[in-house]
Amino acid sequence: MKIAYLDCFSGISGDMFVGSLLDAGLPFEKLEKILTGLKISGYKISATKEGRNNIFGTRFLVSLQEEDQKVRHLDDIKEILKDSDLPLPVIEGSIQVFEKLAIIEGEIHHISPNEVHFHEVGAFDSIVDIVATVAGINLLGIEKLFASRIPVGTGMIASAHGKIPVPSPATIALLRSIPIYHSGQDVEMVTPTGAVLITSLCSSFGPMPQMIVDSIGYGVGSRTLVDRPNLLRILIGSDIDKDRSETVVVLESNLDDMNPELLGYLMDSLFDAGAKDVSFSPIQMKKNRPGTQLQVIGQPEDRERLTAIIFRESTTLGIRYRFSQRAVLKREGLVVDSPWGKMSLTKVINQDGRTVLMPEYEECRRVAQENNLALRDVYAWASGLSTDPSS
Repeated sequence: MKIAYLDCFSGISGDMFVGSLLDAGLPFEKLEKILTGLKISGYKISATKEGRNNIFGTRFLVSLQEEDQKVRHLDDIKEILKDSDLPLPVIEGSIQVFEKLAIIEGEIHHISPNEVHFHEVGAFDSIVDIVATVAGINLLGIEKLFASRIPVGTGMIASAHGKIPVPSPATIALLRSIPIYHSGQDVEMVTPTGAVLITSLCSSFGPMPQMIVDSIGYGVGSRTLVDRPNLLRILIGSDIDKDRSETVVVLESNLDDMNPELLGYLMDSLFDAGAKDVSFSPIQMKKNRPGTQLQVIGQPEDRERLTAIIFRESTTLGIRYRFSQRAVLKREGLVVDSPWGKMSLTKVINQDGRTVLMPEYEECRRVAQENNLALRDVYAWASGLSTDPSS
């Protein structure tokens, strides 16, 4: 699988994203030809080599031949894209990006997504940045994108609504549940365009995945930063193990004053809210008290919901959390014919390509109860099924 990792040590913007793809080998002529499918004139794109701290990369520029002051709604941008001659995956991918931004902006301004007025991101240079990024990923054949933690700045910037804080409301809302940290810079490190692209296109945020790097690109930003080169680095290559990698949030808390009878309900509530795993471990705490360590694994976007349940259903006063990356074997559901009728199993593909059929407890329990069988006998039958690699 062809994958890419975005190293956002200086943040991210739309033009830096496109520049990194060009610098990593995306042919400018092919990108330019695809963008003619937008069927809109009045702009010109260019790519130049520039250096930051003696590291050279590509700066992508959209030059408007006449100033684009038009305020656009979501339907306006959808119409531009649907009426274009862009490849269908590029049209669909670009629409998904704008729809995500419209939902976020609608939440901020308390209006429906279709009522949102796109100002900065509705400008034609931002539209080109988004379409060019989606097209570039498509042209390079990148199947999965990963990203580092995201640095953000502070301060104030001018907008169509007046002065607003950095990160902008749209940017910080888009970065919700994504690992971020303060860069120490009083500048905008992440633009709304950069934020919506990275959160729409990347499936994991954190450490670099295991990969064989084939090409490296640097997208050059417009500013000169004091403490770092203003560059976005992209690493493109192949996944070593061909495993699915994802970011999870790990929540932990130590409990020494909670009725053990309540722990089962806490576990059920967390699983019902989408937790991937919940475990309890015996520990020894202060004042020589025996206690229980709670550990919850979930999707990053579920962090706030899982945290609220832990505070509501336990006696803890604090919860530790961290983002961690994990590799997951490919799996899928499978229905087989058993001596007792249809039965659901899990089909798992091992690293060596071997297929293993795994029984599920609840399914085996159902079959055992319905047929007055010993649970271990149902497990034994399911565990003995063929593991033929070709199946």
